[in-house]
This record gives sequence, C-alpha cells and structure tokens, in this order.
Amino acid sequence: MRSRRGAELLAAVGLLTRLPLGRYLPGPDEVDQARSVRAYPLVGGMVGLIATLGYALAIEAGMSPLLAAFWALAVNGLVTGALHEDGLADSADGLAGGQSVARRLEIMRDSRIGSYGALALMLSLGVRGAAIAALGIPGLAAAGLVSAGMLGRMAMVLVMWRGEPARRDGLAAAIGPIPRHAAWMAVGSAALVCVVLLGVVRAVLVLGVTGGLAWWWRGVGRRAIGGYTGDTLGGLEIIVECVVLSLLAGVMAKGGFRVMGSG
Repeated sequence: MRSRRGAELLAAVGLLTRLPLGRYLPGPDEVDQARSVRAYPLVGGMVGLIATLGYALAIEAGMSPLLAAFWALAVNGLVTGALHEDGLADSADGLAGGQSVARRLEIMRDSRIGSYGALALMLSLGVRGAAIAALGIPGLAAAGLVSAGMLGRMAMVLVMWRGEPARRDGLAAAIGPIPRHAAWMAVGSAALVCVVLLGVVRAVLVLGVTGGLAWWWRGVGRRAIGGYTGDTLGGLEIIVECVVLSLLAGVMAKGGFRVMGSG
C-alpha cells in the first residue's frame, strides 16, 4: 500500500516523463491529479539530474562543453518524450499563426509543425545548449539544469493555479482546479532547492524572473485563446528553462556564481 504522496509523485512522473514505470503507476482512484502538481518541480529536478549525467559522461569522453550540452539536451528529450518541446512548437505555431481563438486552438492541435514552431525549437535548443556549455564543469551544469527544470515545472503550476483552461475537453482541464496548498508546496520545493544550489540572492533572482514569466504567459494565453492548454504549459516550461539557464550562465561568466554558496 503506497502512501498518498508517493502515489502523487509517481503520477507526476508518469505524466511528465516517458520513464517506464509500468505497474508502479497509480490507478485513477489512488491519486488526485490536481494535488499531484505539487510534485511537478521534483520531477523537473529529477530530469535535470539525468540530463546532467549525460553531460558529465560526454565531458568524460573528451567532448567539448558545447557538444556535451547538446547530448544533455538529447537525454532530456528522451526522458520527457520531448513533451514540452512539442508544446513550445505547437504554441508558437498557434499563437503566432492564427487570426482567431478557434483557429489558434485548431492549429495547436495539428500534429504538423510550421515555420514558427520550427524556429522556436531551434532557438530553444541553441539557447539552452549554449547556456549549459557556458556553465562548463558538470557541477555547475547540474545546478543550472536542476534549478531550471524545477522552475519550469513550477511556472506551469502557477499558471494552472491562477488561470483557466482554454478547452473543456483537454488534459489540462481534466486535472481540475489546483488547490492553493499544492501550488505553494510546488513553489516551496523549487525555492528551497534553488537556495541550496545557487545561494539566496541568485535564487531570489531566478524565482522572481520565473514568477514574472508565468504571469506574462498567463496573460498571453488569456488574450489569445481564453486560457491555457497543455501545449502552452509545455511552451512556458521551455521558455523558463531558456531564460533561467541564460541568467545563470551570465552570472557565472561574471564570477558571481557559487554552487551551494550564500548570496
């Protein structure tokens, strides 16, 4: 008999990754999907750790930091099934290419990728790859990947908590209203790990930026399609990763980055 929180964590892993959990996944009567969002940042941190392993192995094999960074992103994509990248591409095509709410939602459900989606994917891979390479050694890359992964999923929770689903028949709508305590637990876990890994000042910086991006993206979705969808949540996750990794790479370049250091 698994605990409720254990079931919620497994449900979050099953939803946000493609890890072969099989029979360990909880049944629909064992877990409240709306409460399980509090585990989303933990899943993001786990994905970041696995991607770091790919980066460290590539560095150990003699690859350059940039090449190793793209291998880390490849590992990341395999673990998540490129779920969030797909959301980014669909969001870019729909939000930029549609002229009405109905048309934007229709484009976002189309499995084909358009020029806006392709450009968004290329830019996101390039930005994240360059930022990870700038972090350099695996220890710093781990701090960046884990923090960015947790903050990206935290941003998703914030939008789900404060926003409204654009569709009534999608997966995002099926999860239901997010309890306040679940949202705050997601924020708290991400904040705690960021403070430990980055120090207080840098943690406050990336947490504030992430909150601002979530607020902005919620407004974009509300104006363009009447709320959020699974695709726009995935798109936000990638946007947050790009910005957070870029900020951390920039701070490191100025000599102000210390893993597990004080602000």
